[in-house]
Amino acid sequence: MEWLVVMRGITILGSTGSIGCSTLEVLALHPERYRVVALGAWRRDELLFEQVRRFAPEFAVMADAAGAARLESRLRGTGSRTQVLAGAEALAGIAALASVEQVMCAIVGAAGLPSTLAAARAGKRILLANKEALVMAGELLLEAVRRGGGELLPIDSEHNAIFQCLPLGSRCGVAPSGLKRIILTGSGGPFRDWTQAQIDVATPAQAIRHPNWSMGPKISVDSATMMNKGLEFIEARMLFGVSAEQIEVVLHPQSVVHSMVEYLDGSLLAQMGTPDMRTPIAQALAWPERMASGVKSLDLVAAGRLDFLPPDPTRFPCLPLAQQAARTGGLAPAILNAANEVAVQAFLDGQMNFGGIPAVIDKVMQQAAIGRIETLEDVLAADDAARRAARRLLPADAPKHAGAR
Repeated sequence: MEWLVVMRGITILGSTGSIGCSTLEVLALHPERYRVVALGAWRRDELLFEQVRRFAPEFAVMADAAGAARLESRLRGTGSRTQVLAGAEALAGIAALASVEQVMCAIVGAAGLPSTLAAARAGKRILLANKEALVMAGELLLEAVRRGGGELLPIDSEHNAIFQCLPLGSRCGVAPSGLKRIILTGSGGPFRDWTQAQIDVATPAQAIRHPNWSMGPKISVDSATMMNKGLEFIEARMLFGVSAEQIEVVLHPQSVVHSMVEYLDGSLLAQMGTPDMRTPIAQALAWPERMASGVKSLDLVAAGRLDFLPPDPTRFPCLPLAQQAARTGGLAPAILNAANEVAVQAFLDGQMNFGGIPAVIDKVMQQAAIGRIETLEDVLAADDAARRAARRLLPADAPKHAGAR
């Protein structure tokens, strides 16, 4: 018996980033199942031009007007019918299009929150790669999903792995019956075996050289500090309705086991696979079905061994900072995220040493007034205040590696 294949419309927010590019690779394998309706990008108009030429979306949106103008100029004379737009409102608009069933939310950082909320309110199936949306305003986002009548499927390899280990029919924000704990795995990044002295003076070029995954600069630095695992800790609480005490973080250098779920009867379920983001992308796109992702099969014999180690909080102080923010709740995660974004960008720009990242975040968290989240405006105000506080803490003199990439 042949199943009827229904063509689904999709918007990709952050199409020129690593997740966006991987999503388009998966979609290209299944042209009979998916139609790219809209693409949204931040600044890389040259790459967006190539994507528009290949996938012919109805809309292409750049975050800034200058980038949109360059894109429109490149498309002129090519015969393209793609409408070029600019700005945050346009990004939110393509997230809520009536012709779109699924929205890949992959704009990095706080900038991705408004368009993700727009997709939720419009009742779309949200494929969430932007962890900051849940970290900053998890309660608001989950409530918007519930009210909009849509779905939220995690794309982060760890949370997608957990999702795959949960019973079919599990709902976001509600822990399934019998769940005991969640185990988040992390490679430990490029500095897992470095001394503290080496870590403190690491350069941007060293920090973004992840041993297992291909990711953008900001996420790669978060992996090096293990802030990414801290943000995932916060995200897991929101997504799966568990307490902080039910989440454990372990180092797993091979990045083969992407996360695990333990149940009350002693069963421990793990999702394993080759470290490639096309696997969780394909899983979420096709769910509850399965489809090819283009990822090679995992060779267990070649993998040989699987190691698991406890993370060292003195080597990775960003992790306990994030765990404390998760326990505090309210606006604490949003403040943590804002301070981290400023500190990471300052490090990438050569304004301070790697060891300064957790120091800036810690000081901002100590100074901030932690309140409750009532509205999106509360989140945005806390985010802005934390960014200003973090910028005031940046060193006036750039370190020796300034400009190193």
